[in-house]
Amino acid sequence: MQEQSERTPGAAVRRGRGRRPADEVRADALAAAGTLLLREGMAAFTMERVAQEAAVSKTTLYKWWPSRGTLALDGYFHAVESTLAFPDTGDIEADLTTQVRAFVRLLTETPAGRVMAELIGQAQTDPDLSTALLEHYSGPRRDLAVQAIRRAQQRGQLRAGIDPQVLVDQLWGACYHRLLLPNLPLTEDFATQLVHNLLHGVADG
Repeated sequence: MQEQSERTPGAAVRRGRGRRPADEVRADALAAAGTLLLREGMAAFTMERVAQEAAVSKTTLYKWWPSRGTLALDGYFHAVESTLAFPDTGDIEADLTTQVRAFVRLLTETPAGRVMAELIGQAQTDPDLSTALLEHYSGPRRDLAVQAIRRAQQRGQLRAGIDPQVLVDQLWGACYHRLLLPNLPLTEDFATQLVHNLLHGVADG
């Protein structure tokens, strides 16, 4: 007797009735949230839709995420985390350029830019999302950049007196500015110029 029947390609997978491990349920929810968010944006993003696509209950989702905004943020980061990995080659200018250009590509060549703008807007009226944005996305991303800059200071590539936090704001803040106020283009060339101008200075002489 055949133990596993063939199924039509593209057909929905029906899960068994047994209780799934919590980490598997959470992973399914994050994957569904990220896919839905990047595909349709915040306007179509609801707990009901994620629950349906992940085959979990809304009650289960609310155990981990207090609002749709916090789930959307986690889903977004789950979807883009590998793209935003911070390189460490020992050359701070090359590493910053690579990372900022990758960030710009993500914002301009995928739906992630629109989604991030929507999340930032939603965070203004969603305290849970605002906290999650700081604690789980912008804070950890900032820490990675700060650590890279401090390693460069230890290698003598950057002056010891430079504040890494300010440097991060000058680079990524400029990208967010062009994302949210799109009167000027956000491009990879812009990212390269940002890093070059910051590290080599703009004074004449």
